Amino acid sequence: MPDVTTALPVADHEVLAAVLQVRAGSLQVLLWERAQEPHAHRWSLPGGRLGATEDVESSIRRQLEEKVDVRQLSHVEQLAVFSAPERVPGERVVASAFLGLVPSDVDPALPPDTAWHPVDALPRTAFDHESIVRRARDRLRAKLSYTNLGFALAPPTFTISALRSLYSAALGYKVSATNLQRVLSRRGLLEPTGDTAPPGKAGGRPAALFRFTQRGIEVTDPFAVLRPPNQARGGAAT
Repeated sequence: MPDVTTALPVADHEVLAAVLQVRAGSLQVLLWERAQEPHAHRWSLPGGRLGATEDVESSIRRQLEEKVDVRQLSHVEQLAVFSAPERVPGERVVASAFLGLVPSDVDPALPPDTAWHPVDALPRTAFDHESIVRRARDRLRAKLSYTNLGFALAPPTFTISALRSLYSAALGYKVSATNLQRVLSRRGLLEPTGDTAPPGKAGGRPAALFRFTQRGIEVTDPFAVLRPPNQARGGAAT
């Protein structure tokens, strides 16, 4: 009996990145507008075909640099493999999707066809890219609960008020600055720099500056869950 597996077509493999950043008080994703069919003029995640000599992470980093000039990623991790046979028209294409984070103090220079869009108000997207963005948002929110991933959203130094704003935007609900500082300090994730931020227009006491003790991903509390205040039931709710 012949080996029927030899007749199966080999799917193309692409890599895509949902690059997220807190901008203007909201969690936003980097998208580029397609110029050609299929799905011309819809918005798409940056990426492209996997090179013959590349691993998937090297490929997505290269393509982000070449196509949208994003080089200052503070964190990259593989999100999932999307392999539904009908995910793109025509020949089958399997996608390895990544979550990428850019700190809030970085403003990459973007090509004219590329822009940031609020995750909760996406434009019309190509293929299954909206579901990939949602998956990336959910991954980020989950990891903010039990890891130190907030370091990837924050600048090197920050006030607790500024950090609260970043967490609030990423999580999608208002976070208490006092509780956030208590939770992160208890886990040993924050340390004071000894400096203060310049006073604002209203004057007042200068706010202390903090930094994350480590700018690399680590699990800090595998059972912690950050929840909105009206859903809090003890634990690490903020």
